[in-house]
Amino acid sequence: MSEQVKPYKDSTSSKKEQVTQMFDNISGNYDDLNRVISFRMDIQWRKKVVKLVKAIQPKKVLDIATGTGDLAIALAATNAEKIVGLDISPGMLAVGAKKVEAKKLSNTIDMIIGDSEALPFEDNEFDAITVSFGVRNFETLEKGLAEIYRVLRPGGIFVVLETSVPTKFPFKQGYNFYSRNILPAIGKMFSKDKTAYAYLSESASVFPHGEKFNNILRKIGFTNVENKPQFMGVATIYAASK
Repeated sequence: MSEQVKPYKDSTSSKKEQVTQMFDNISGNYDDLNRVISFRMDIQWRKKVVKLVKAIQPKKVLDIATGTGDLAIALAATNAEKIVGLDISPGMLAVGAKKVEAKKLSNTIDMIIGDSEALPFEDNEFDAITVSFGVRNFETLEKGLAEIYRVLRPGGIFVVLETSVPTKFPFKQGYNFYSRNILPAIGKMFSKDKTAYAYLSESASVFPHGEKFNNILRKIGFTNVENKPQFMGVATIYAASK
């Protein structure tokens, strides 16, 4: 059974439309806000993702839900010949494209609009695929993962960085208080979209993290599935192969 999360604003439009609108609205402040709410730990987590990808010496990498391109840019350290950053939000991509140009990486990184559940690529096209804080926003989780599996080459690596919920006392209680009270308040300070970070908190709380997500990956067909909790379990890095 595919996991579903609460709608961003209402039930009159699809989750895809709502998520696109949300990220368009917060795109200008997204990077600064991410640094604040993660206490800058997201930078180190992305470095760990890059290390996993670099180990297979990929030639072509796809970063799904690339947003403003933080991970796509970091993946340039893998020396891949081509990196494609795909996102459903034009607003986030516009910010990312400026960052790519400023880093003089336009010849290496392509930023394109696309749907994670209908990827515009051939079968077995990429050596590595990454998703950073994006799988919980898939409208239908298993459909998106099946598409990722399709375009990943045999022997390729799939790496996910996603929020998760600590399970041990007192970290679980502290995380719940932070995500329900402090995170939305910080979001309101940075963004005019007052419901966006409440949604992000809610979606993180219902996402099937840990072994539940491992089992979904295995169901899709991925092998060598493992998860690496980060900082008491507030985030998790998942790695799998095809």
